[in-house]
Amino acid sequence: MANVIRRQTPLARLGRGALYATLILAALFYLLPLVVMLLTSIKPLEEIRAGSLLALPLAPTLEPWTKAWGEACTGMRCEGIGGYFWNSFAIVIPAVLISTLVGALNGYALTQWRFRGSELLFALMLFGCFIPFQVVLLPMAQTLGWLGLASSRAGLILVHVVFGIAFTTLFFRNFYVAVPRELVAAAKLDGAGFFRIFWRILLPVSAPILVVSVIWQFTQIWNDFLFGVVFSGHDTQPVTVALNNLVNTSTGVKEYNVDMAAAMIAALPTLVVYVLAGKYFVRGLTAGSVKG
Repeated sequence: MANVIRRQTPLARLGRGALYATLILAALFYLLPLVVMLLTSIKPLEEIRAGSLLALPLAPTLEPWTKAWGEACTGMRCEGIGGYFWNSFAIVIPAVLISTLVGALNGYALTQWRFRGSELLFALMLFGCFIPFQVVLLPMAQTLGWLGLASSRAGLILVHVVFGIAFTTLFFRNFYVAVPRELVAAAKLDGAGFFRIFWRILLPVSAPILVVSVIWQFTQIWNDFLFGVVFSGHDTQPVTVALNNLVNTSTGVKEYNVDMAAAMIAALPTLVVYVLAGKYFVRGLTAGSVKG
């Protein structure tokens, strides 16, 4: 057996080397736009006009970043995208927390407290994952008007929560279906109620799928443009809308370095989330992908 392993070792090393080389080339290919954006964002305009896209900056500067944050024009105002950046956080954080909590409760109820018609209800909720956003723009706008939430931050949070519940319910339902029903049944015999079982038994084992739900919702809501431009007012617009306004606002000379700096600022939170928690996202997603 040892001789067989030795004879296979060079071939295995060659295959592993080829695999790593392919992965590195693929990573460089997909990172190339990010590298171009970063290099452009720290170059003076004179270097951008004279040099190539991949040329290193001769006189790197953070002035484009400063201008993008606090001085760039996004339409009629020239206040940068800083305020819109914090608007996005004010929208994303409550929307992610609420949709994740409601999805967890839905998944828990659909798997551990099954009732007549629960499978049909789950199937109907799944339609929310496939409905084009454009179809519901007018009904949602009318609903927000009835509730007095039109063009408000609370209204935009409500929109994202409603559309996120279908996905979070799917995640948690597929994860909780693997939890032994006997565990919940034993807790019921001990007198534990619906919420006590949820908080004491289900949530402590839900870390992988919680990470999936949070990352998924954070990314979807932060990168959203359609709902942001339709349902928000000028003072409640997310950073994606401000970025679009900045790029399409002309005040004379086109400042590509400022545009790239603003794009980097807008993309930074999602990049940080995936760099820090990307492996947990994959683990949690596969943990719930083969259940039920």
